[in-house]
Amino acid sequence: MNLLLLGVLLAFVAVAYQLGLKKSRQLAGKGNSSVSLHSRPGYYGALVAIWCGIPAFIILILWNALEPVLLHQAVFNQVPSSILSGLDEASRTVLLDRVQAIASGFGVTDQPQAYELKAAEQYAQMAKIGDYAKFAVVICVAMAGLIFAQKRINQKYRARNGVEKVIRIGLALCSGVAILTTIGIVMSMLSEALHFFHFVSPAAFFFGTEWNPGFSTTGNAEGSYGLLPLLWGTLMVSAIALLVAIPVGLMIAIYLAEYASPRLRAWAKPTIEILAGIPTIVYGVFAMMVVGPFFKYLGDQVGVEINATSALTAGFVMGVMIIPFVSSLSDDIITQVPRALRDGSLGLGATKSETIRQVVLPAALPGITGAFLLAVSRAVGETMIVVLAAGNSPLLHVNPLEAVSTVTVTIVKQLTGDTDFASPQALVAFALGLTLFVITLGLNIVALYIVRKYREQYE
Repeated sequence: MNLLLLGVLLAFVAVAYQLGLKKSRQLAGKGNSSVSLHSRPGYYGALVAIWCGIPAFIILILWNALEPVLLHQAVFNQVPSSILSGLDEASRTVLLDRVQAIASGFGVTDQPQAYELKAAEQYAQMAKIGDYAKFAVVICVAMAGLIFAQKRINQKYRARNGVEKVIRIGLALCSGVAILTTIGIVMSMLSEALHFFHFVSPAAFFFGTEWNPGFSTTGNAEGSYGLLPLLWGTLMVSAIALLVAIPVGLMIAIYLAEYASPRLRAWAKPTIEILAGIPTIVYGVFAMMVVGPFFKYLGDQVGVEINATSALTAGFVMGVMIIPFVSSLSDDIITQVPRALRDGSLGLGATKSETIRQVVLPAALPGITGAFLLAVSRAVGETMIVVLAAGNSPLLHVNPLEAVSTVTVTIVKQLTGDTDFASPQALVAFALGLTLFVITLGLNIVALYIVRKYREQYE
């Protein structure tokens, strides 16, 4: 019913737009009888469509939100109070599922009780009446909005202002959703992290050098929950990734922006950016099955022991993944440097390479630095590659040829399996996630600050 109603409502909106457009054109007239309208005809059509659609959509959303509450209450009204008082929340949910199954005609596996049959009959009757009432109310509201907006159309009506106001409100609501989502994520992680710190002190967590969480059935924090080995592994893998991605990505950007022909650039840049669209799990499998064994083979040839799963393997493949991220941002920034700066340098006798080193790159350096910092935040938050290729060894060492563990790997490990989410062994994942969030947020803030403070404005 909802899909049918939504389709009918969209058809009404389309008709409303055409009616508003037609009336505005009739008011404008043609030839010697033409008059000037405040707004273009399309704005009048859009305004009628808005009045027809938005109130009806709001009614539909509110109805769908309140209807289940009323139906559930109708079901509970048919259940004897002596039985209802003995049901907890989970049992009430089971009862609702049984009543809905009976009302839908599928039935239940055992013999339903008399009150369940009565509740299912009441549920089906109210749901049917509610569907018809919802359809009638929503369509009536849409028609009322259409008629109201049609009557307001005249030569002096500021339709454009009304449409732009609705658009601004819509954009503000979208921004609010994004902001509230971020706040919700932070608050959820913060509340669970504070719960974790009731078991483990913040000092032991942030400055501990050993990670060995113990699993117990008593709910107590047994073992060691030191963050430093995980944080060091994250920084080591990220540093290797940046050592791969930044030089290669920057050289690609310089070549595409300064040396490549337009024809070569037209197909080379999209081809490189395909790397950014490959799922990270594919990179992880590639690192585990190809890159890791290849590095181990090279190490055997030169007499150096290299683990197939190590910080080097994970960092190298992660760097390959970040290359299009660095190259694309740097290329866009380099191409924004005005041509006049290049021509002035070449006119003074500088070579092309000298112009790039001494003019183009310094002019684009703030934006390139911001791109590098954004790449750092991308590397710090990577999960699947390090899960498969880093080795999951939470030890504090400086050898990139050995296995390490990162914050993201540990979050995955602590939240998988048969885990009690109220135990410190699971709550520690939220503390790790909050720490990672603060790190990436700080890197993004620094990147935006550098770009805004040192950005060059050219005409």
